[in-house]
Amino acid sequence: MAEVHATAIVDSRASLDRDVVVGPYCVVGPDVSIGAGTRLIASVHVSGHTTIGEACTLFPFASVGGQTQDLKYKGGAPGVVIGSRNTLREYVTVNAATADGDLTRIGDDCHIMAYAHVAHDCQVGNRVIIANAGTLAGHVVLEDQVIIGGLCGIHQFIRVGRLSITGGCSKIVKDVPPFMMADGNPLKVHTINKVGLERAGISESVQAALKQAYKLIYRSSLTVRDAVAALRADYPQVPEVAALADFLESSERGITR
Repeated sequence: MAEVHATAIVDSRASLDRDVVVGPYCVVGPDVSIGAGTRLIASVHVSGHTTIGEACTLFPFASVGGQTQDLKYKGGAPGVVIGSRNTLREYVTVNAATADGDLTRIGDDCHIMAYAHVAHDCQVGNRVIIANAGTLAGHVVLEDQVIIGGLCGIHQFIRVGRLSITGGCSKIVKDVPPFMMADGNPLKVHTINKVGLERAGISESVQAALKQAYKLIYRSSLTVRDAVAALRADYPQVPEVAALADFLESSERGITR
């Protein structure tokens, strides 16, 4: 059975699974579903068509499911889906999508630090870290195991590739390829994310292949198209290099150089 503090306001139509804790002064709307073991510590606001998975922790003044800030919003029932075992720290905001039936999504095992903002229609993968005041504009995609530094600003429709890391206070206006380390304003890719790759259990041979891929993309005179062709020819048996080539080939905004 859920535990709801006497000062919390939970709509009778909301769905609270077993062992959910709703702390003091929280507000939970009618179209909200919260999974088992999730805790809303205090003064958390969950509204709109929002689903939160199991074993999440939402800290004071987090706001999830609020109406999109996109001026194209025409009503309907867009929503938010958040997976399991996520932490949302103080004053995090996660807005609903814009179009009827569309969803803003956050995967599993993410850590989103204080004052971070996840805007309408963003798609955040698994095991993502967004440091304090990291700001995602609409339709941003963060692939799995991305780390976004504090105070970063990410432009609409940007994709940030798997296992990349972006330093604090960076301005991100083009796609960040997977496995890379980027920093600055203007943003530049400096090398592969070696520490992140090691922590993820990526073998030394694959790291070496990714290092050579980085040199082809960033330290040669090849165009991106020619670099992609070279990567596919040189490393046909390395899935991580194939994923990098796919990312480059499918980029619509262009990649951070």
